Amino acid sequence: MSTIRVQVAGLLTTVQDLGRPGFGPDAVSPSGAADPVSLRLGNRLVNNDESAAGLEMTLLGGTFIFPEGAILAVTGSDFGAILDDVPLELGTSAEVLPGQMVRLGATSSGARCYLCVQGGIAVRPFLGSASTHLLSGLGGFEGRPLRKADVVEVGPATKTFRKRTIAPQAWENLSRRKVLRVTPGPQVDWFSESSQDSFYAGTYRVGEQSNRMGLRLEGPAVSQRDSSQMITEGVSLGAVQVPTAGSPIILFVEQQTTGGYPKIANVISADLHRLGQLRPRDEIRFERVMFDTARSLLIEQEKLLMSGELILE
Repeated sequence: MSTIRVQVAGLLTTVQDLGRPGFGPDAVSPSGAADPVSLRLGNRLVNNDESAAGLEMTLLGGTFIFPEGAILAVTGSDFGAILDDVPLELGTSAEVLPGQMVRLGATSSGARCYLCVQGGIAVRPFLGSASTHLLSGLGGFEGRPLRKADVVEVGPATKTFRKRTIAPQAWENLSRRKVLRVTPGPQVDWFSESSQDSFYAGTYRVGEQSNRMGLRLEGPAVSQRDSSQMITEGVSLGAVQVPTAGSPIILFVEQQTTGGYPKIANVISADLHRLGQLRPRDEIRFERVMFDTARSLLIEQEKLLMSGELILE
């Protein structure tokens, strides 16, 4: 089995796959890649199953040595990846010879990039997933971010190298959006029409305290009709909850599984991956769509991801 040796870990590098949905009743949030579309694309480029585990890096990438070589791809945001002294093209597979080094720097676009290696990152699954759940310290590589001198195992390669790249038009369609589309939340009627209008007309900035549990937003406060208290209930990925102070929070991949704050909206499934590319101080707005539209947008996105024209060889 081949390995990856961590020379520089980066700011926050974790093992992630597509998560462990379905364990909310057991108080375990799904975790998984913050930008699952980028992970899926990276795995397609190296002939992995889409759900294979890769390395997720946040804001500042790491440096990795491949003693046995590898076939890999970097997707997501541009971290200026370099193979020895040669730039690696984002969204394109590459062959790494034994002993070569891949170095990633600070992001120049979004928040996260993904390093996918043919064979996938090999760690012991927790509840059927390789994803790291940072808050609980479970899954992934010892339940934590990677550190210098860690040695990460890679599954066996099954295919010979063939250069593959993401079609430019597909890349553009799946790229970041400054306007996130949302459906009405289950407690939308707790907010006056004027509060809802303010929410949709306003521009929000991603706060410095945002993390994989939730994105805290700074901007126009959203007030409730009254001071009623709701009973704690289950919450969904992408829910936009509004605490008493009125500053919205978007629940993210390591969210709590229940909550007692009213939810004015929910980010649609087709835009969830875009949350993973939001950095502190990024500005966003919200656009209200209805449920039929949200479903159609997700179907359209899945058709694109499964299209034979997505990957060029």
